[in-house]
Amino acid sequence: MASPSKKLAEAPRRPEVVAVTGAASFLGANLIGLLEEDDRVSRIVAVDIKAPATAAKKTRSYEVDFTQPTTEARLAEILVAERASTVVHLAFLSSPSHASAWAHELESVGTRHVLVAARHAQVRKLVMWSQTFLYGADPSNPNFLTERHPLRAGRLEPFFLDKIEAEEEAEKFGQRAQGSVVTILRTAPILGPTVQNYVTRYLSQKVVPTMMGFDPLLQFVHEIDAIAAFKLAVDRDLPGTYNIVGDGVLPLSTVIKLAGRFAFPIPHPIAESLCAMGWLAQLAEAPPTFLKYLRFLCVADGAKARDKIGFRPAYTTREALVDFASAQRLRDVKLLQETPA
Repeated sequence: MASPSKKLAEAPRRPEVVAVTGAASFLGANLIGLLEEDDRVSRIVAVDIKAPATAAKKTRSYEVDFTQPTTEARLAEILVAERASTVVHLAFLSSPSHASAWAHELESVGTRHVLVAARHAQVRKLVMWSQTFLYGADPSNPNFLTERHPLRAGRLEPFFLDKIEAEEEAEKFGQRAQGSVVTILRTAPILGPTVQNYVTRYLSQKVVPTMMGFDPLLQFVHEIDAIAAFKLAVDRDLPGTYNIVGDGVLPLSTVIKLAGRFAFPIPHPIAESLCAMGWLAQLAEAPPTFLKYLRFLCVADGAKARDKIGFRPAYTTREALVDFASAQRLRDVKLLQETPA
């Protein structure tokens, strides 16, 4: 006999109105594109500082800046007026920002605004994006980190701290809002032919810096699978936190080779200094705290998502990387052709 939780996950829900924050982001725009084609969704409420390119006849776009003090009241007004039953919260940065104060207002404070507005509008379901990098890279990590593992990414790094605080607020919301469904999807680094983030930019360099003496295992999730996971969470009631990852892992050295790049090993102390200077000069893709991920393990276990909610990625980690690399080679050729002789 199936357990009540399993029955809940198996029973498709039919949300009438889905609100998407961060609607113009990569995940937001692509999710809205899928929702536009779903007959079970009657209306989509797109919330961002600009309308998503995928908005069509079912989408109503609202311009809301999450860094403004009026966000909470404005968002509550929109959710109530549109009678939103589900909020998909994707208003998070996919790459580190030098504007740390602005990023804090957007992600940590902005999430509080979203949750208060959702409570006021009596939203039934919240789906929120998070990342497996929040587990932190550490030499003591097991081979695969489950959802029970604490989030140990360095809290001195604003990119991590803001997202960890957002998760903590979402969990409190789920505990306080009786009858609500809160789903947190922690994605591995997203790769694919069209997505852009600090990982894709790192692997797009002709010469890729690595840490001398270290070759950590990495994992990715294909952009199609990441979007599909959020669509699954909209379609069904899936309370809890889930790692969304592609099957398999690859050593960093293999990742660089498959991407058609060349590794440039750097001694760790020198790398720290170079990265710090590069970040201050706004030349590096990420601050020095990210160098730990080039030294130590941080790969997540996707068994819970597979067993509890039926998420099965169409692409492995290797296939996601190869798809990204194929598209990047075409971009390289195009750039070469456009470069004056």
